[in-house]
Amino acid sequence: MNSPLWTHLVKDLRIEWRSFDAIISMLFFSGLVVVLFSLAFDPRGEFSQQIAGGVLCVATMFASVSALNQAWTREIRHQVMDAQRMAPASEAQLFLAKVIANFLFVTICQVVLAPVFFILYNLQVAGEAWKLALVLPLGTWALVSNGVFFAALAMSSRSRELVLSIILFPIFIPALLAMVLATGSILTGDGDPNLWIKMLVAYDIIFTTVSLLLFETVLHAE
Repeated sequence: MNSPLWTHLVKDLRIEWRSFDAIISMLFFSGLVVVLFSLAFDPRGEFSQQIAGGVLCVATMFASVSALNQAWTREIRHQVMDAQRMAPASEAQLFLAKVIANFLFVTICQVVLAPVFFILYNLQVAGEAWKLALVLPLGTWALVSNGVFFAALAMSSRSRELVLSIILFPIFIPALLAMVLATGSILTGDGDPNLWIKMLVAYDIIFTTVSLLLFETVLHAE
């Protein structure tokens, strides 16, 4: 495959494979959040079971920001971004490659963290466990697609890490709420998570489409 999307994706994956910068930073921050909350609440208590879904989602959100802040850092160096602006390839393919790469990084972090999370919180999935395979990827995509877009919007700012957090977190709140409630419902077996899953699907479709339509303007903005 010689498509620009595949080329950009392979490039980002190879760079991460050589350094593991994004994955290591995400594992550190998310692991720290999970461990601290497990010490603050009794893992055997009912309340711990109820908040476990929220802890996992919030840990993923904060950990992902460290990787999203680096999403365009390599392109800024050595005028690579200027070359990409002049390339005849579609800007949408560059955006999707960045989103898919960061989605894979966050997913790897979640997979590595999941056994530790379940052990520390002594979790028993009372609902339909297979639905977690829908909720977590949908919520992760919502976070990453918005994060990559707003990271590109903030890359010309001197305080781009702060700007990204200020813009991203309020926009991501509806998806975070749906992700937390759906995960909590699946873990505890209380309520129906389908409404929140549908909300995540709608959120992903709307914001991914808007990001694709506006990314060319953001990329070429001075």
